[in-house]
Amino acid sequence: MSETFVYRLLADLVLLLHAALVVFVVGGLAIIVAGNLLAWRWVNALWFRLAHLGVIAIVVAESWFGLVCPLTSLEMWLRAKAKGGAYVGSFVAHWLRSVLFYEAPAWVFTVVYSLFGLLVVAAWRLFPPRFGRNRHEDF
Repeated sequence: MSETFVYRLLADLVLLLHAALVVFVVGGLAIIVAGNLLAWRWVNALWFRLAHLGVIAIVVAESWFGLVCPLTSLEMWLRAKAKGGAYVGSFVAHWLRSVLFYEAPAWVFTVVYSLFGLLVVAAWRLFPPRFGRNRHEDF
């Protein structure tokens, strides 16, 4: 296996992780709301709710402070080490990137992330997490 291939593979794995986190944040809120409406108690497990809140809090903080996501930076560094352009990769990477990365002024992202963060906080208020633990109801 060549070094270039390894770096490109690692970059694609970072991109997949990034996409998984986006799905977790967006899908997580939908699951929290739907799960509470359908009486799925596991959606209020403290570990799940803290993880969800933590990820969106990091995204919001990054946008407020004008920081580039560390996963984006790592992926671009790996792609540079693979001696490819910042947007060169596999078929999967190409399509994931077209969904994850798009052009807009920075303030648009800050507003969108902040509003989404407020929705997550509202979900905490409307559907509070369970602080007790019942092994039969959590994953």
